[in-house]
Amino acid sequence: MFEFAAVTYGLLASVILSAAQRNYRMERPHPPMLLYTGYMLCGLSAGVAVILAYIALSQFIGG
Repeated sequence: MFEFAAVTYGLLASVILSAAQRNYRMERPHPPMLLYTGYMLCGLSAGVAVILAYIALSQFIGG
């Protein structure tokens, strides 16, 4: 299950970043769906980072 989530996240991040880079190079505005998905991906990344940092910190302090 984790592998599926990791591959899906990686594929989604790759598609979003390449589309944003292409739009930037062609000096076109980003479509709203691209922006929403990018913000969702950013929020998901930040949320997972906070959760993993909390787990690591609790393991370090708790012993």
